[in-house]
Amino acid sequence: MRSPVQPTTTARVQDMFAQSAAVLTRPSPATFEQFERRSNLSSALIYVMVAAAVSAAIAAFFALFHSDVTFFGQLLTRLISVPLTFFVFTGLVYLIGRTLFRGTGTYPEVAYSFALFFVPLSIISTLIGVIPVIGWLAMFLITIAMIYFGFLAVQSSMNLRDPVSAGVTLVLAGLGQLAAAAVVGGVLGGLFAVGRLVTGS
Repeated sequence: MRSPVQPTTTARVQDMFAQSAAVLTRPSPATFEQFERRSNLSSALIYVMVAAAVSAAIAAFFALFHSDVTFFGQLLTRLISVPLTFFVFTGLVYLIGRTLFRGTGTYPEVAYSFALFFVPLSIISTLIGVIPVIGWLAMFLITIAMIYFGFLAVQSSMNLRDPVSAGVTLVLAGLGQLAAAAVVGGVLGGLFAVGRLVTGS
C-alpha cells in the first residue's frame, strides 16, 4: 500500500496564505474553525519562520547603515526572537484558557489559528515599519488588528465563546509574554555586559 503523498513545504505555505486571506477578509470564530481540523504544529512553525525570515532579512539589511548593530546580530536575533515570542505567547494562551476557563482546544489548534493572522500581519508590519512616520501609524493599526484577530482566535481555538473569558485569556497571555521577555532580556543583557568586561571591549 502506497503511503499518502505529503505536501511540500512550499505547498503548505501557499495553502496557509490562502487560509490567511480567508481569515483576514472574513474575520469570525467560524472562519477560524474551518481550518482548525488542518491544525498541525509543524506547519504552524514553518509558517511562522516565514515571518521570521522576512523580519530578519529586513533588519539585517538596515543594520548595514547603523554602527550600533551588526548584520549577523540582527539576522540571528530576529530568526530566534520571532518564533520564540510567538510560541511563548500561544503557549500561555493555551495554558491560561485551559486552566482558568476550562477551554477544550489543543495547543496545535491554538498555534495554527494564531499563525494564520500573525504571519501576514507581521510581514506587512515589517515591510511598512521602515517608512518614517507612516510606518509608526501602520504598526499601531496592525497591533490593534492583531489584538482583534487574537480575540477571535482564542474564542475559536480554545472554544471560549464567552467574550470575557476570551478577553481575559488574551490579556493575561500578553502580560505573561511581557514578563518573560523582560526576564530573558535581563539575562541576555547581563551576559553581554559580562562578555564586554571579559573581553575589555
